[in-house]
Amino acid sequence: MFTRTAFTITVNPKIPHRLKRLEELANNLWYSWDRATRTLFSRLDPHLWEAVGHNPKAFLKRVDESVLIKATKDRVFLATYNSILSTYDSYHDASAVPINEELDLQDQIAYFCFEFGFHESLPIYSGGLGILAGDHCKAASDLHLPFVAIGLLYRQGYFSQTIDSLGNQQVAYTISDFDDLPVTPVLREDGSSLQITVPLSQRDITIKVWQAKIGHVTLFLLDTDLLENSPQDRYITHNLYGGDKVMRIEQEIILGMGGVRVLQALGIKPTIWHINEGHAAFMILERIYALVQQGLDFASALESVAVNTVFTTHTAVPAGHDHFDANLIQTYFDSFYRHLNITREEFMALGHAPGSPDFNMTALAIHGSRTHNGVSKIHGDVSANICRDLWPQIEPEENPISYITNGVHVPTFLAQEWSDLFDRYLGHEWRNKMCDTDYWSSIDAIPDHLFWSVRQSLKSQMFYGIRSRISEQNSRNRGSEAHLDRLLKFVDPINPNILTLGFARRFATYKRAALLFDNLDWLRNIIFDQDRPVLLLFAGKAHPADVPGQDLIRRISQIASLPEFEGRLLLIEGYDLRLARRLVAGVDVWLNNPIYPLEASGTSGMKAGINGAINLSVLDGWWGEGYDGKNGWAIKPGPEDMEGTLRDQEEGRALYEILQDQVIPLYYDYGKLGYSPNWVKMAKHSMISLLPRYNATRMVDEYVTKFYRPASRKGMLYAANDFAAAKNVAVWKTKIKHAWQGITLRRLDTPCERIHFNEALNFKVAANLNGLSPEDVVIELLICRQFKTTKLCNFKHFKFEFTGTQDSHEHSFELKLIPELCGKQEYFIRIYPYHSLLSHPLEMGLMVWL
Repeated sequence: MFTRTAFTITVNPKIPHRLKRLEELANNLWYSWDRATRTLFSRLDPHLWEAVGHNPKAFLKRVDESVLIKATKDRVFLATYNSILSTYDSYHDASAVPINEELDLQDQIAYFCFEFGFHESLPIYSGGLGILAGDHCKAASDLHLPFVAIGLLYRQGYFSQTIDSLGNQQVAYTISDFDDLPVTPVLREDGSSLQITVPLSQRDITIKVWQAKIGHVTLFLLDTDLLENSPQDRYITHNLYGGDKVMRIEQEIILGMGGVRVLQALGIKPTIWHINEGHAAFMILERIYALVQQGLDFASALESVAVNTVFTTHTAVPAGHDHFDANLIQTYFDSFYRHLNITREEFMALGHAPGSPDFNMTALAIHGSRTHNGVSKIHGDVSANICRDLWPQIEPEENPISYITNGVHVPTFLAQEWSDLFDRYLGHEWRNKMCDTDYWSSIDAIPDHLFWSVRQSLKSQMFYGIRSRISEQNSRNRGSEAHLDRLLKFVDPINPNILTLGFARRFATYKRAALLFDNLDWLRNIIFDQDRPVLLLFAGKAHPADVPGQDLIRRISQIASLPEFEGRLLLIEGYDLRLARRLVAGVDVWLNNPIYPLEASGTSGMKAGINGAINLSVLDGWWGEGYDGKNGWAIKPGPEDMEGTLRDQEEGRALYEILQDQVIPLYYDYGKLGYSPNWVKMAKHSMISLLPRYNATRMVDEYVTKFYRPASRKGMLYAANDFAAAKNVAVWKTKIKHAWQGITLRRLDTPCERIHFNEALNFKVAANLNGLSPEDVVIELLICRQFKTTKLCNFKHFKFEFTGTQDSHEHSFELKLIPELCGKQEYFIRIYPYHSLLSHPLEMGLMVWL
């Protein structure tokens, strides 16, 4: 035996001057939605491109210099290179003005999120939240918005997945080499790396700041893996969603409070602050702290911070909101709240959610913002109900939680083949008509046979990718060649004429990945018709700590292994962005069957829909508003109080009936050209109805119009004249809170039960305002025709006018009203506090009904 020492050396190529800007292209995630750029790198060395996981920066560090030198003499390559640079430079033209003109020149948006998903080459995302954040940034770039983002730079992103022969999910983590990622350190004027410090439980943490370019947008990423920190503190930003509660609170402090300090160090002064999910809500505390240090009192500082803060929640269940034990909060913020000049009780109240002693990050985000939204209409209602106790006297349907439905970044997820076809039949301007519903009706003019040809081509490409993954999976699990042939017998890229259904997403139990297998005998009858075969594709990851989710994977694997399902049901391992892009573009039908109303929004079905796939989904999340009766199929959810097993049976039955009676017959209703004309008609309508409504451009435009601009204006108003408005509102709210318990209403007139049409009613009430003035309140009457279930949003509102003082305790108010409708009508009278500077009329959550 002998010993030897292995030494390593890295040899990087020198990029020829003629191709020097390849490095610029590799360091801007613009390539994540520009396929021509990715193809340019791939052409240099396709095998290396696959080996580095489609990472341009890693590719340029490893490609043979001879390959680059050869490319400088390749006229075709150079022509493509120059064309891409021209497009890149045009896109990044610094003189371009914001496409959305709602914002002013001084406006600046800061967007905080725990994860960002742009492309597989920057693995700092795990799923839907990150992909949505990435699409938000991309759309902000497309719109030339003044926009920066803040996140954490994880050494170890989300895990990669394999599935063994028994269906067990195997987890592998990869440690990222930051030199291979499309990120660079942020430098000070003297050339040194920008670093900041954040106090963390009686110690200071040093944070290095990195940046990633996403078109026009800059993402700043925080990193604690520095020699200046202890080994424990270097690990804070190591794992995405790793560790215990201590790790989580430290990550969230670094993100929220550290993120604010980074922007301060860079001289960036946002006028709009957007918290995407509650992880970053500690940002509110740091901003309040900065204002208190300037001499502002806590209450006024809170009002000034909250008024230009936007909070988006993505969680549809109370348990999904981060919360921390009060003792843990005390450990990290014991000295901090003293600097705010408030008591421990006042500090804990910022994160108080009724019914729990814990400090709730969603409560902090709501208390520290004035604009709050869910991510679909249904989810807005769900969120309003979950958070109802934060506005205790307001009905959920009236509280300040609104909604903006998510959208997807079309250039990222629309297959290139569709882009080419649109250029031909719609003209190149389609990229600037993203939200024009009338314009997209032109898809109907595309010849059916060309539309079908693109669909089949994308399915064929998907089949090639699936064959590669299944082959690798079979080989690793020691499967035979004969077994592989059986698995792939229906995955034929040459003849993709098989109805293909796809289900790909996180394997959380509420998403019910196994609903399709609730009745295997019925399923066999549906998909085993030799003349009308069906292929089922499943993919997704379960969180390593989610045992029920892993059980779902195992069950699907076991069903896929049954002899009669072999080849008809494929469970594809390694779900990632690349596989997702293949699946949403290639399948014929996209399945989604969550438990209503637990799907906050969901965007995978949008991605499938814009690619001509047809959705078959429970009417939850975005599909509840996207389904129009002709653009797919819908499963009507059972009552929320229905017992779980019975609900699954009922909705599973609906799924089977739709498949056997509608989906399969429609797909196989071939015409003389070898495809179903009515299927193409529905697929076209799916694209026409979904693409202009569920794209990220529309989504970000809505944020600008509904939230960003009003928040900016109110923020400037509150800060003007030494924060005069903020101080005014803070004092007024304190007065209201002290007086409100003594507020009473009584009726002075005699209620009239019957009148004739066009007769006037004269309503009179007396209000004990407990020291408040009539200008501090609104008294109103709500009236509507009487139905069994009439929501408050359907009532018309009429305001009472102050008419004088009854005595030292009461004020009188009067309303003259001529009812507009005949029939029996229901009305209510109520009082709530009012101030012209409030962002939402009911933001205080106080109300008294007569």
